[in-house]
Amino acid sequence: MGKNKKRLQAQQQASGRKPQSRAESSEQHGNTLGDLLSQDVLGKLKTQADELKKAQAEQEEQKRLAAIEAKKREQKAKENDFAYLLENSDPNTGKYK
Repeated sequence: MGKNKKRLQAQQQASGRKPQSRAESSEQHGNTLGDLLSQDVLGKLKTQADELKKAQAEQEEQKRLAAIEAKKREQKAKENDFAYLLENSDPNTGKYK
């Protein structure tokens, strides 16, 4: 990616052009996409974007809850496994007498 940028800068310098920022290029070309679309269409797009964000947040929450449930199931399975309990128990049983 860096090579392409350097090559583009070299071509612009060779042609005598100066690199332009986005603001400068939009001023030269006139209207932006937001200017060309009607307020109704912009409103619909914003509403759709908000709905997509909400759906994504709900999906992430569902994944988080599923991960928590899976972790609980795994811990419960470990607690029922005698070998696991034996390996992870306190070897000092004298304090329980």
